[in-house]
Amino acid sequence: MDNHAALYEQGKQRLEYLRQFAPRQKVSLQQKMEESGITRRDFMKWTGAVSAMLALPLPFSTLVAEAAEIADRVPLIWLHMAECTGCSESLIRTDTPNLDTLIFDHISLEYHETLMAAAGWQAEENLENALETYKGRYLLAVEGAVPTANNGAYLTVGCKGHTGLHTITAAAENAAAIISVGTCAAFGGVQAAAPNPTGAKGVQEVIDKPVINLGGCPPSEKNIVGTLMYFIMFGKLPALDIFNRPKWAYGARVHDNCERRGRFDAGEFVETFGDQGAKDGYCLYKVGCKGPYTYNNCPTERFNAHTSWPVLAGHGCMGCSEPNFWDDMADFEKPLGRQLFHGIDATADTIGAVVLGATAVGIGAHAVASLFAKPLED
Repeated sequence: MDNHAALYEQGKQRLEYLRQFAPRQKVSLQQKMEESGITRRDFMKWTGAVSAMLALPLPFSTLVAEAAEIADRVPLIWLHMAECTGCSESLIRTDTPNLDTLIFDHISLEYHETLMAAAGWQAEENLENALETYKGRYLLAVEGAVPTANNGAYLTVGCKGHTGLHTITAAAENAAAIISVGTCAAFGGVQAAAPNPTGAKGVQEVIDKPVINLGGCPPSEKNIVGTLMYFIMFGKLPALDIFNRPKWAYGARVHDNCERRGRFDAGEFVETFGDQGAKDGYCLYKVGCKGPYTYNNCPTERFNAHTSWPVLAGHGCMGCSEPNFWDDMADFEKPLGRQLFHGIDATADTIGAVVLGATAVGIGAHAVASLFAKPLED
């Protein structure tokens, strides 16, 4: 049996296991789709797109469809640590309901401080009940960095005065899987930028369990929903890179799929914002684009229902899905050039070879060489 056949069979068994649990939603996904004006055809197109995004063959779209319909059997506990709630906003802010938001609405969301109606003691009770009732079964999503200085005193949550460090430790203990949603939860984000007085850290640094990191400030809603769907279908973690990010989402550099890539290879660069090159869609590397150093699927998935993303809108990539990007990627409007990056001496044509373990990376090295052969203009 080949790998895909074995994975498909594992998915069938996983979904059969989930069907033994009672639905948590009173309204089916089909009814929610009808109320939102989403057709069955739209749904099947979406399942095919999700399969492709997860790098699965088209026959897996049937598994995606089945998993979406029984998503309410998977309890989800979503915790907020030190953050801005932008990652949740990335997922829930749409002008019209789409299937990504419907899936998030359909899943059994047991606790989410931004979305739930409960407050105070009732909210605290809901969290404790969910942790106990679904012990060993729930999916834990965490948004935000975890302050650790002074025993976590810089983040105190809830009427019982628990620190974020205490809450995340307790919640992670019996979680079936843990997802760090956004760069703050994954790597500390802006809270961990120097001098980091609160001792903010990513979730993986404060608990001793595997964590899926969805880097991005914020991450695409596609990456959030895709990761949820993968866990629902297979009950396990997807293939991860060296920073525990799903390879299907973070396996290629922003630079490799950028619509301005041809301009880079041709040596056509924006020199200053607003110049003729900017109007003509030239490469933004000289004005600070960090696409050659950043791994994410922003160019292919985009944001706001696939409408746009920063580079298409005219500003360079900031590298927000990378560890320590607030420190390592600054100044955000000047080229990174040659410097230590993730502990290595890296330029645009060498960083990919080291991070992905490739033997050679042909990214238009002639263009890069021409850039570094002479001083870069400010």
